Formats: sequence, structure tokens, C-alpha cells
Amino acid sequence: MKLRPLTTADADACYALFYRTVRGGTGAFYTIDQQEAWAPDAPRAGDDWPAHLTQGFAICATKHDWIVGFFTMGADGHIDFAYVALEEMGKGTATALYEMCEYTARAAGLTGMTTEASHLARRFFTKHGWVTDARQTVIRGGVGIDNFRMFKLL
Repeated sequence: MKLRPLTTADADACYALFYRTVRGGTGAFYTIDQQEAWAPDAPRAGDDWPAHLTQGFAICATKHDWIVGFFTMGADGHIDFAYVALEEMGKGTATALYEMCEYTARAAGLTGMTTEASHLARRFFTKHGWVTDARQTVIRGGVGIDNFRMFKLL
């Protein structure tokens, strides 16, 4: 596995991974309607997916030149996207990506990090010392989707 910065040229591959991970890996926690609202068949009109994906610190993991995971983090330490391919779960891919985010946040002198984690991601972040601040419902495509505001002090 190799880690490298994301570029706008990675947008389609990342969206496909995001789509497949949400639609194929969250069924234990989210309904089909919620999955469809969270990960529509294509980015929503007006959503500049390539630009949004590469803002701030954006990194991906690759195997044999295929993107198998990606994380993005703003300059404020907020992790926005944290996705790995279904077949990579439990193999250290997410941990490697996360550790680079935390290293970058510490190097920037940040005192904490935040995220809004799904039920599945919440388990991962909790294992890495994160604390749940609150459960919340966000609206995507007119559908309510539960997630968790989380933080980690550095």
C-alpha cells in the first residue's frame, strides 16, 4: 500500500469508492433511502466534487495504482471524508490514512481534531481515542441521516 496526495484527477475514482462503501457497507445502520440520500448515483448538481475533495489535506491509499481509501481534513483539523474500500476494512488502510491526518494536525500545531462520523466510522474513531460529543441528524436530499459529532484533543 502506498499513500499519496489526492488530486482532482482522482475525483471519479474516489466518488466510486465512496458510493460503493456507503451503499455496500452501511446497511446494518442505515436504510436504503438514507444510503441513497447520502451517496446518490452521481454528485449533486452544483457540488464541485473534485474541488471539495482536494481542499485542505487530502490523501489516498493505493494498491496496484487503485485507490483503496481516502481521507480529507481541513486546516482546522476537521476530517470530512474518511472512506476505505469494503475489502480493505480491518487491514490497516484506514489507520494509515488516519495517522497521516493526525500527524499533519499535530505538525500544524492544532490542539484538536473533529469529525461527523457515521455509525460505522464512530467505532473506528473511538478505537483511536476520539470522544463522541453528540448524536445528530443531518439532512441530505430531504432525508434524515444520523451521525455523531466527535473530537480528539491533541
